[in-house]
Amino acid sequence: MARLVADTSALVSLGIAAGGDPDLLDLVLSTYEVVVPTVVTDELREIASYDDAHGRSATSVLDRAEHFETRSVTLDAEFPLDEGENAAVTLANDHDAALLLCDEFTQLGLIHASLANTRLVTTPTLLSVLVRTGELSAGDARGLLDDMSAARSWETNSYVQRARSLLER
Repeated sequence: MARLVADTSALVSLGIAAGGDPDLLDLVLSTYEVVVPTVVTDELREIASYDDAHGRSATSVLDRAEHFETRSVTLDAEFPLDEGENAAVTLANDHDAALLLCDEFTQLGLIHASLANTRLVTTPTLLSVLVRTGELSAGDARGLLDDMSAARSWETNSYVQRARSLLER
């Protein structure tokens, strides 16, 4: 089973699609060995305190915490992103993760350049991977992406629009 490190933004995206049919969060947790930095679970707890879609999403992820591993890392004081991305990149590099799941679209170049041997994927890309491997139908993936786009305000994001067009082929 491939190791996948996730940051806060990606887990919130997965949590948006939790509890439905299909349940993307459960699918990812059963397909990958998911490892999360401790600082990310702290950020999820903070987000879960809000009474909105993101808060409910973070709560869904935290409710499944027994299905992923949490690890502490030493943060790189020079890394120019928030603690969640900093910790996720560090954890992915330190533990030879196959994948880093991150939805920080505005900083993907910096995050990609910071990874040693780990492939950077976003939730829209992961949906495409799950379609290619037969874990998810293209129609289900489009529906999940639509739900996430609405909740995460991704409707005008060009990266997400490109991912959607690939799922429509």
